[in-house]
Amino acid sequence: MAATQLNELDVVALTVDLPERKLARGQVGAVVHVHAPGVYEVEFVDHTGHTYAVETLRGEQLMQLRYEPAAA
Repeated sequence: MAATQLNELDVVALTVDLPERKLARGQVGAVVHVHAPGVYEVEFVDHTGHTYAVETLRGEQLMQLRYEPAAA
């Protein structure tokens, strides 16, 4: 199954643990830059607005979060 192409400002969640980067599956971030198809710069921000990580990640490490119902 092909991964969904993400865009800048898409909200995403990690689908894998990245202990070497101190990030865990389920942490939420936003795409801040698309480097190439399937390669994204993602910023992780806490509830106070403090950035705690900015990482370059592959699309298969991310799941796009949606706030609207999917089209039928």
